[in-house]
Amino acid sequence: MQLTLTIDGKKYVVDVEVVEGEEVRMPVLFPEPISTIQSKPVVAPTPTPRPPAAPVADGLADDKVCRSPIAGVVQRVTVQVGQKLQVDDLLVVLEAMKMETNITAHTAGTVKRIMALPGEAVKSGQPLIEYE
Repeated sequence: MQLTLTIDGKKYVVDVEVVEGEEVRMPVLFPEPISTIQSKPVVAPTPTPRPPAAPVADGLADDKVCRSPIAGVVQRVTVQVGQKLQVDDLLVVLEAMKMETNITAHTAGTVKRIMALPGEAVKSGQPLIEYE
């Protein structure tokens, strides 16, 4: 048997084999007629406030350190020890899932220590740059 189908304005001729004597069963998508399915209201859970952040185990003050916001691999470090920084100066470029993320300074200061090198894998929250 041949069927003619039109899809997006194009006609296709398809040969279909008809098998006699066999019952063809299609999977049941809906166990009952759609008109009888009752929807139930969905209640969104109330958000719970986050607990205060735990003290950092590395002992570095958050206002004097730049931490990695994501896990990734350090592609470039764009600062040097002793360099003066302004807010939003580019510090580090991380790669995660084939996307680059620019890490910028959140406060002004001077670079005291660089704690991540290009090619190094870093975890979320790991210190990258320490300020003075």
